Amino acid sequence: MKLYIGLLLFVFTTSVQADFKFTPLELQTISQLNKILTKERDIFSVGTPKNYVLPHYSPAKYDVELFKVAYDSIIPEQGNKPTKAFGLLAIPKIRDASALPIVSYQHGTVFGKHEVPSYAFSDQANPGAYETRLMVAQFAGQGYIVIAADYFGMGDSIEPEAYSVKASEQQACNDLYDAAIQFLKQEKKISQTDLFLAGWSQGGFVTTAFLEKLESRGIPVKAASTASAPSDPFAAMNGWLYHPRKIDAKWLNTLVAFSVFSYENYFSKPGLAKAVIKPAYYDDMRKVYERDYSNQEELFKEILPRVPTDFKKLLNDEYSDPSYFAGSEYGKIMANMQTYRSVFKTPVKMYYGTLDEVIAIPIGKLASIYQKSMGSQLIVTEQVKSGNHRGTFLTSVAREKEWFDKLQAH
Repeated sequence: MKLYIGLLLFVFTTSVQADFKFTPLELQTISQLNKILTKERDIFSVGTPKNYVLPHYSPAKYDVELFKVAYDSIIPEQGNKPTKAFGLLAIPKIRDASALPIVSYQHGTVFGKHEVPSYAFSDQANPGAYETRLMVAQFAGQGYIVIAADYFGMGDSIEPEAYSVKASEQQACNDLYDAAIQFLKQEKKISQTDLFLAGWSQGGFVTTAFLEKLESRGIPVKAASTASAPSDPFAAMNGWLYHPRKIDAKWLNTLVAFSVFSYENYFSKPGLAKAVIKPAYYDDMRKVYERDYSNQEELFKEILPRVPTDFKKLLNDEYSDPSYFAGSEYGKIMANMQTYRSVFKTPVKMYYGTLDEVIAIPIGKLASIYQKSMGSQLIVTEQVKSGNHRGTFLTSVAREKEWFDKLQAH
């Protein structure tokens, strides 16, 4: 087996351009995929509201080949600085398949540096990467190719994290797509039929950002789906800061750390995080951003209890004024990260949960309302009854699979 894998690696890295590397991972069998769709789903759904109804997923039909992808990319915010990025490619084992649809999946916020697509199958008990595992089981197991990028700073990337840094997240997805297309054509003799996009939470934001990028390149996308997407991070942050809800998740304060340190690093704004976060909480917020903890138990039981859940207590006093936030460096950068003001040419469905503890209903509907105000009817919203953050994602996967299948049938 080791010799076989070595030969595969030799073939892949000599015939594909030197800036791409596809490393085979363990094959996922139909039975393993079906376990993800059932037993792992039940574990992931713990804590969903009582009235929420778990979706049923189509059983896998095919074993799935997996590849860890390493590819060259650039950081647009830093003068197109070269960087190495990583991701996952999943290919259903279908005999004599010459053309297959592709789903590009954009993952949500994770608390572990390696809870990302390229590591989703390296540990069968990796709970933080379940969303990627589910997408592979439901789509690749049913005949779709699945690609999923680790964002800059996550997984094996040596960069700082680029959380809600729009152009960098677009670039990571864009360059993985190009690398995968070339690999599929040269090594697997498989061409793409339709291209679909999907993403949850932060990944919903990245999905509409990636859609903007693809449409600007003239690459057709058949359809895109998001779940609990903060298409306007600035609007979402205003809600968390100035109009908190009783159901808001206690860990929302981590999003301050992820975003403000990312902006400081990627937009070359030294001292930005200190200008936003009160000195008493700065070191703990830096640890959150840098994933400077041994495990999630340390994060949730030791670090986060020291940090206020009330954003007004966490941020420097000036930020108690909404107009100050809007005019601040932090606020202005965040306002430019929106992903919904370009009129899309692609049909998009956005799922929102009625009990989502992260994304309020108005934020979930915002992109659709804005696009309709410009005359476009291509973005529609779908409600997930009693759906919390995880429940909204679980339901979206089942519904978008039905939708993508129907679109291919026509």
